[in-house]
Amino acid sequence: MQITGTLAIDDSEIDLTAIRAQGPGGQNVNKVATAIHLRFDIGASSLPDYLKERLLLLNDQRITKEGVIVIKAQEGRSQEQSREEALRRLQEIIANVTILPKTRRATKPTYGSQRKRLDTKNARGQTKVMRGKIPL
Repeated sequence: MQITGTLAIDDSEIDLTAIRAQGPGGQNVNKVATAIHLRFDIGASSLPDYLKERLLLLNDQRITKEGVIVIKAQEGRSQEQSREEALRRLQEIIANVTILPKTRRATKPTYGSQRKRLDTKNARGQTKVMRGKIPL
């Protein structure tokens, strides 16, 4: 399965199991296993170590304490639709981790912005002084 242009996961690392879907659907939902239960072990995968660490640090309820991503897809009416949905969700989780957050560079406020802030504070203070009692 292709994640990004340079990153791919071997299909043997993904465990797909067909299960019966929950919810409405009549006879079809009771007879046919259309839902897919996907399991992906982060620690045993071929992903680079830095991606494994970032995945394990994610605060996502789909990732267990043991480091296994568990996805249940049951929206599709067929097993194939549910399979594609589960794989798409896994791809989305991993692709989001590959994007590195921008590092913040400290900057100084400009002279104009400092001046504007102080002028606004002064004007606000003057407004409040004008609300006070008038001395006789």
